Amino acid sequence: MSANARVLVTGAKGCIGAWTARYLLDQGHEVVALDLAGNMHRLEMILEDDLARVTLLEGDVLDVAALTETVQAQAITHICHLAGLQVPTCRAKPTLGAQVNVVGTVNVFEAARAAGLKHIAYASSIAAYNIEGALEPRTLYGVWKLANEGTGRVYHLENGISSIGLRPYIVYGLGRDFGMTSTPTTAMLSAAAGQDFHISYGGVGIYHSGKDIGMIFARAALATDIGRAAAYNPPGNTAHMSEITAAIAAASGVSVTFDDNALPFPYEYDAESLADAIGPIEITPLAQGIAESVESFRRALANGRIQAPQPAA
Repeated sequence: MSANARVLVTGAKGCIGAWTARYLLDQGHEVVALDLAGNMHRLEMILEDDLARVTLLEGDVLDVAALTETVQAQAITHICHLAGLQVPTCRAKPTLGAQVNVVGTVNVFEAARAAGLKHIAYASSIAAYNIEGALEPRTLYGVWKLANEGTGRVYHLENGISSIGLRPYIVYGLGRDFGMTSTPTTAMLSAAAGQDFHISYGGVGIYHSGKDIGMIFARAALATDIGRAAAYNPPGNTAHMSEITAAIAAASGVSVTFDDNALPFPYEYDAESLADAIGPIEITPLAQGIAESVESFRRALANGRIQAPQPAA
């Protein structure tokens, strides 16, 4: 990994982006955060006073000329590409979803190529799989994420740019307030506010705390040329939803229920092979991660950085 890196984080105002910035700053690196205007609340909650250490830029990954200029003008040494639209938005606005998720990723690789960078980390998704574990996605979002993995392979073959794509499963914790699998985190927020909550799905999944997945993405970006284009399912805690709700109850004393219909994705990860690329990975134990998240939500509620969800009617 590199010392004194200056890392461009696209989509930095999202949950993973904010946690990636948190890890990079904690390790002494410089962060250039590129995102659309508005929606500062995740960065504000997760970085707090350290937000002043971040170079904040408003920009769109669809503007390849501006993106290319930014990479060079900001003397970027590494890129962590997290900008993208999630399943609900992609379903509602498929043309925009394809533009941002696919063309935007091509533009990031182009900007890296123009600047002479030789490695990129980017967000793929567990949605690239079907329930049988084959890379045959069942959503447009998943199709586009899988397309990005192909883009990475071609840029390595033709331009020598290595890449690490990561396919997170269920990310939870402070800042996770949108997306198909965000309801366990809403349950944690509700519990912190003393409110019961019902989660609309269940089954077994892999759970990544925001802190852990931010660390993994940051280290994937800081890796030097790994000599290939690779995609991994990052490690986490494999757990049934009953374990999630039990941990929330233990941390808060609040009841959380769930529907036991599983998500249509496999639950395996590639800890050993990913560690070959970025080094050993330590994962926060599930009960600890959930307890830390509930406590973080309590503090955020107390200082007015977040509002309690409205109880169901």
